Amino acid sequence: MTEQHARVSGEGRSYQAGHSICITEATAAAPQALASLPAAPELTGREETAGALLEALGPEGSGATVVTGLPGVGKTALALHAAHRAVARGRFPGGTLFVHLRSYDPAGAVAPEQALEALLRALGVRDDDLPPTPETQAGLYRSLLSRRAEEHGPVLILADDASSPAQLHPLLPAHPAHRLLSTSRDSLTAPDLRPRLIPLDELEPDAAAELIAAALTQTRPDDPRPAAEPAALADVVSHCGRLPLALTIAAALLTDDPGLPIAALADDLADTRTRLETLRHEDATGRSLAVRTAFDLSYGRLKERDARLFRLLPLNPGPDLSTEAAAVLAGRPARETRAELAALARACLVTEHPRGSGRWRMHDLIRLYASELPAEQDDAGALGRLMVRYYYAVGDAADDHLRARPGRPVPARFADRAEALDWLDAERANLIAAVHQATAHVPEVVVRLTSTLSIYLHERRRFHDALILNGHAVEAARRLDDRTGEAFALGHLGLASRELRRFDEAIDQLGRVVDLYRELGDRYNEATALSGLGSAYLDADRLDDAVSTLTGAADFFRELGDRPAETDTLTNLASALQQAGRPEEAITTLTEALALYDEIGDRQGKGAALNNLGIALREVHRYEESIAAHTQDLAICREFGDRHGEAKTLNNLASALQRAGRVEESVAAIRQAVEIFEEMDDEHHANLARRNLETVTHAARSAAGRRRWWPFGTVRKARPAR
Repeated sequence: MTEQHARVSGEGRSYQAGHSICITEATAAAPQALASLPAAPELTGREETAGALLEALGPEGSGATVVTGLPGVGKTALALHAAHRAVARGRFPGGTLFVHLRSYDPAGAVAPEQALEALLRALGVRDDDLPPTPETQAGLYRSLLSRRAEEHGPVLILADDASSPAQLHPLLPAHPAHRLLSTSRDSLTAPDLRPRLIPLDELEPDAAAELIAAALTQTRPDDPRPAAEPAALADVVSHCGRLPLALTIAAALLTDDPGLPIAALADDLADTRTRLETLRHEDATGRSLAVRTAFDLSYGRLKERDARLFRLLPLNPGPDLSTEAAAVLAGRPARETRAELAALARACLVTEHPRGSGRWRMHDLIRLYASELPAEQDDAGALGRLMVRYYYAVGDAADDHLRARPGRPVPARFADRAEALDWLDAERANLIAAVHQATAHVPEVVVRLTSTLSIYLHERRRFHDALILNGHAVEAARRLDDRTGEAFALGHLGLASRELRRFDEAIDQLGRVVDLYRELGDRYNEATALSGLGSAYLDADRLDDAVSTLTGAADFFRELGDRPAETDTLTNLASALQQAGRPEEAITTLTEALALYDEIGDRQGKGAALNNLGIALREVHRYEESIAAHTQDLAICREFGDRHGEAKTLNNLASALQRAGRVEESVAAIRQAVEIFEEMDDEHHANLARRNLETVTHAARSAAGRRRWWPFGTVRKARPAR
């Protein structure tokens, strides 16, 4: 037989056994119980949220407030802490009432009428005086509270662990001075209930570590483990997902075994296959705490369609996913999927972050729990849909925008290049995770997805990511005996090596790419690889090799009739000529390149050529022309959102301005360049710019030194090989 109790502090108790409701009263006097809050546990790392909750309980706050959050996040602890602080400040002289609604108890939730009867008894109503119907009981409840407000002051009603607006609605006091505070795993709103919602997230790392350390030293003040093993403690915190319930269980496991090193528990928790089972504790009385049990109670309340989506979400390889990706995963329309995701968010099993973004996250432990649930029959199909129909197909369309040349059509999936970049920025972590996930078993996905990301990673200067992904793609292509795929990945591997200043590796890799395309008889890509190899020679200061290789590549493209590629290669050739001490030849080559860029309508390419022309003009003392070229390029960089190009151009503009005697303008330009390089974590170019800033600042203090300059100019390369 199932028995369900509703309790308040004091002597009154109602309980339900089977289908019968029994009411017992231990004393005939029916004493009031208006100081009924349970003791507040220690609170760690919740100062800001506790302050917001206290404000909500204040005179200007909301009549009803609900603390919401995922299972085990510490909602009750926060509510009790804030309630006790409010009482200590004299906010509720009329008293406090507490009722535990047990909404997620396997035995069933306390019904609204049971909770109402319990609160009436706490207010001093005898069983014989209880009205016969819930409606009349609610009327008496409101009347008693209104009278108490007039005679004694505001009352706080704390209804813990609610699951529906129906449970709370009868408990709402009518008098505006009173406050109803509740906790719930669901966002409890309805047309007739609009509470203030206080969302609660997992703890910050330091606070989470403090929670465990405090629990250990409270039990044994001389426990050396927290101070002796800070790194292991941080690992435990990470494996617990900073969830207070999991942290409390971890602390209990360590407390029970004072000789257990924290590192040993961290090792146990590191295994995701057994982590949830490890996060279980049972005390001497048989009372148990388990993360999985807490999640079971929330999962069991989901509708089947919502539960199905919940089980599918862990298939996504990255840290979050969009509504559109979830719809593809579930094989359902986006609008219906949004409604299902919103239902999961109301149950605090996923979070939309930021709100309104259409991007959804799962807490790490909830994701692990969902991944352990019985699999859907079409899991493989769902994962295939997500990888092929969404991440690859949409990524490929975005990539087409980045590769597009003026006058060539691009997919209608994105309105423009900026929108394609926005999508790639949002999905970058998922796309990279998808490549890593596919490495062991699906080499085709590795090759295809990496190819869609290569230009993007270059543009966003994610060279370490590019190095790793293209390394995987080279190996995957070899497993597939895909020589073209191998050559493409190896080419972008070389470009990443070059940008990371691993010039010898880049030259070796790009040289092998030239050989591969020559063996394949692919003359166009052979020319493209030669262009990349020439730029690597340029970076390595092998200037004669750079000039000869880039000259050959430009001739190759001219022969093939590819004017855009020829123009980009001429821009890079001019850089080699400039650095080889042949500025007049560089100016002639860049003038030819600029005419071609205008002819084909390529403003981005023109910008790089203008920057390099400015450097060459400066070297032949044509300073005002140099300033004009850099200024035009600066406008183009800003037009296309090219922050790194903008910084390089500002650095070069500063040099030309200093040479022209415009020192204050030079200082302003170089400071902007330093800020942008620092913002983009480009320490190499930031250091060069800082040295230029020191030089020009020194020159500004000395009229005699105004013409001194040690230029660390920064050329801009044309686009990488497509």
